[in-house]
Amino acid sequence: MDIIQNLSMTSIFLGFILVLNILLATVVIFRERRDASASWAWLLVMFFIPVFGFLLYLLFGTKLSGTRLFQWEDRKRIGIEKILEQQLEKLKSREFQFRNKATADSKDLIYMHIINNHAVFTEDNDVEVLTDGRQKFDRLLHDIENAKDHIHLQYYIYKGDDIGKKVRDALIKKAEEGVEVRVLYDDLGSRSLRKSFFKKLVKAGGCVEVFFPSRFKFVNLRMNFRNHRKLVIIDGMIGYVGGFNIGDEYLGLNPDFGYWRDTHLRIKGTAVHSIQTRFILDWNQATDTHNITYQSNHFPETSPQGHIGMQIVTSGPDSEWEQIKNGYIKMISTAKQSILIQTPYFIPDASLLDALRIACLSGVDVRIMIPNKPDHPFVYWATLSYIGDLLKAGASVFIYDNGFIHSKTIIVDEEIASVGTANIDMRSFKLNFEVNAFLYDENISKKLVLSFEKDLEVSRELTYEEYQNRKRRIRFKEAISILLSPIL
Repeated sequence: MDIIQNLSMTSIFLGFILVLNILLATVVIFRERRDASASWAWLLVMFFIPVFGFLLYLLFGTKLSGTRLFQWEDRKRIGIEKILEQQLEKLKSREFQFRNKATADSKDLIYMHIINNHAVFTEDNDVEVLTDGRQKFDRLLHDIENAKDHIHLQYYIYKGDDIGKKVRDALIKKAEEGVEVRVLYDDLGSRSLRKSFFKKLVKAGGCVEVFFPSRFKFVNLRMNFRNHRKLVIIDGMIGYVGGFNIGDEYLGLNPDFGYWRDTHLRIKGTAVHSIQTRFILDWNQATDTHNITYQSNHFPETSPQGHIGMQIVTSGPDSEWEQIKNGYIKMISTAKQSILIQTPYFIPDASLLDALRIACLSGVDVRIMIPNKPDHPFVYWATLSYIGDLLKAGASVFIYDNGFIHSKTIIVDEEIASVGTANIDMRSFKLNFEVNAFLYDENISKKLVLSFEKDLEVSRELTYEEYQNRKRRIRFKEAISILLSPIL
């Protein structure tokens, strides 16, 4: 009798779990109705992990509310709106003066970024390409040491290791000299960083804020939305943007990764004002007590530093459009000769995959470089699956064997390029807050091409035949990862 009662109770419990799971799955379907692929991925998770899968969805699958996250009342004082109106009018009336072929050929892309992202086009910039961690941090520390007015520093990952301490101590020194110092880091990306790490900096007069901090210990319902941007602004005259975070591994000191190959830009010119604006928007969202108001010293007038045309483009889950992804697609669709891509993760959505496939089938030389090792296994296996699709279409794929490649770079026809923080994956397009520099200049594009070609010397080509002969266990891992790719 006891056995029958136990079986009956078990049946009732399982039936309750089944009904509850169906109800929770219905919630997912209605919340994700605009994205069928994400819905199916989450339903798959809930099928294999009943109820608990819905808890994962609450942590990693919910959208941000429709409220505006980034607001800065003083933004109009910079004159951005007036500049944007003038640029749009000149582009529409065909009165815009193009300095070079790259800019003239990219007028539609420039227009799109102005309309959809309020990205001011500037062409008085000097850009230095930094591809080595030691080189990047040497330049950064030198610029920090020579700062006179303010230092604004924002990173997704800030680690409290040797290089992290070195940068912090340099900031402390400048704060003690009276320089304004502000540091912003992402809560999840810098989860290993102790709050006491910046205690001396704050005591010296610096300010430190955390993006989307946990409201409850060990629980953060916004942990899926990560501020992946890496920005530094020195005195409003020097700006940094790119793929390097702050940590010893970016100097190649982590034996699991070896040499760390990344791409960062050091910028001088009016484009720094756009980087500054982005930092202030992010900072004011993160702080409750130290809001930045408009100050002319944050946007100093400078003489032309160079002739490179560029736009600073940002995107995030708060955006109506996927601005950086749309920029990638527009670049790819205009390619006539070549497309060079470096990315640590390659999980494109259908639109970007179609654009690359069409380019391959149109005779464009499409070359993609990815790492030879994963730092996120599921993401890596999904990357291999998408890579196989493009190999079949005729793309050339290269595996970087000299360590870990983390660069996020696209170069089209050796004329235009994009360098920044956005990977070619659905997370960067939909969930992360990202920033990229879109560059319209043959000389800087050719420098990036030379870096790509240098990396080819320490890479091996993955052929379609080799890919077809991969082991069954790899195929299985790819199959599972591709199903989960919309939510990785």
